Amino acid sequence: MGMAVGGNGGGGGGRRRRGGRNRAVISEINVTPLVDVMLVLLIIFMVAAPMMTVGVPIDLPETQAKALNSETQPITISVKNDGEVFLQETPIPAAEIAAKLEAIATTGYNERIFVRGDATAPYGVIADVMARIQGAGFKNIGLVTQQKKDQ
Repeated sequence: MGMAVGGNGGGGGGRRRRGGRNRAVISEINVTPLVDVMLVLLIIFMVAAPMMTVGVPIDLPETQAKALNSETQPITISVKNDGEVFLQETPIPAAEIAAKLEAIATTGYNERIFVRGDATAPYGVIADVMARIQGAGFKNIGLVTQQKKDQ
């Protein structure tokens, strides 16, 4: 009759782990922290998305026109109240509008171009910008306004 001498108290040759329980290796991903991180990122982007509009502050005139549905992002040219001209968010001289537009237009002369003019900007500057765009051969030009609020 033999007796086992060891710390585990009963054969097995040390196969048991500390604490006396057999545990298998967990090979699954814990999904809870992943879901937590994704929800935090979703909230951050939902809060930040409205703040990422065109960065040139302009007081647009109000009209009764309805908003346009658009699938692609148009090229935006902004005219501030002091007459300064911006292509997207980059200030440019009015003389360079045509060359810059031809360089960045992805669909050629059918590219949609929106002109945003401050309500207090000189009419002559806005008309000059639109004439330069049309003179370059672009046909799809639109003026951006705000809808009038019902009073």
